[in-house]
Amino acid sequence: MRIIASDYDGTLNYGGVDDAKRNAVERWQKQGNLFVVVTGRDKQFCPEMQEKSGIMFDYYLACNGALILNSRFEVLAQKQCGQNVLQNLIAELFALGCEWATVCADETVRIWSDTAVAKPRDGKTVADIGRFSYFNQVSTALPTFEESARVAAVIASRFSGIVNPLQNGTCLDIVPAGMDKAKGIEDLLTLCGAMHEDVVTVGDNVNDLAMLKAYRSYAMANGVSEVIQIADATVESVTELIELEMAATGAF
Repeated sequence: MRIIASDYDGTLNYGGVDDAKRNAVERWQKQGNLFVVVTGRDKQFCPEMQEKSGIMFDYYLACNGALILNSRFEVLAQKQCGQNVLQNLIAELFALGCEWATVCADETVRIWSDTAVAKPRDGKTVADIGRFSYFNQVSTALPTFEESARVAAVIASRFSGIVNPLQNGTCLDIVPAGMDKAKGIEDLLTLCGAMHEDVVTVGDNVNDLAMLKAYRSYAMANGVSEVIQIADATVESVTELIELEMAATGAF
């Protein structure tokens, strides 16, 4: 058994998911292999991901690996931070100029700053944080890459050992300390009894760097330079990756 661990946005979904990708994934799985999607998206997006792509993923590593779901969207493992961390974290994000923060847990809710210009009339505020006893991930976005990097650095310093901020362009995903896509894959391997050498990863952006460094890796040709520089090889699509992997074993 081998495992392809693929990012979703900008990777599997780059240019859309066409019949060629669907057929390639199906051939890969029919050989007894697993196809896993590893994404910064939350649990609520996983059924939509399956429906839009037309692919029956073997596992979902949502929230940058902090949440592991099986093909029926059942939670197999998760990493959490408590409500006290959530309250302090969102207060800090708002003080740093973020207008909103999306909390990902059993439900996904966007919390708006009191000063946010675009806040909907019925938008959730900090008073709604009490509905959460924990979170798997908090996400936000800044107007520029530089501002996102600045906020990430401050959060990393002030919440050291508590959370791990993962920048993805102008977006920022904040997960429990020690979590990233590489750790999520490691936790999955423990669950399914697979080995490190069974895994090949593919991604396009900086929040994919941890898994690309930790495992044999491909970079998407459309990816950022940091990803292309550290990956073992570059591909134009996930279809090409699967063709290369199956040809290498004479299975294609």
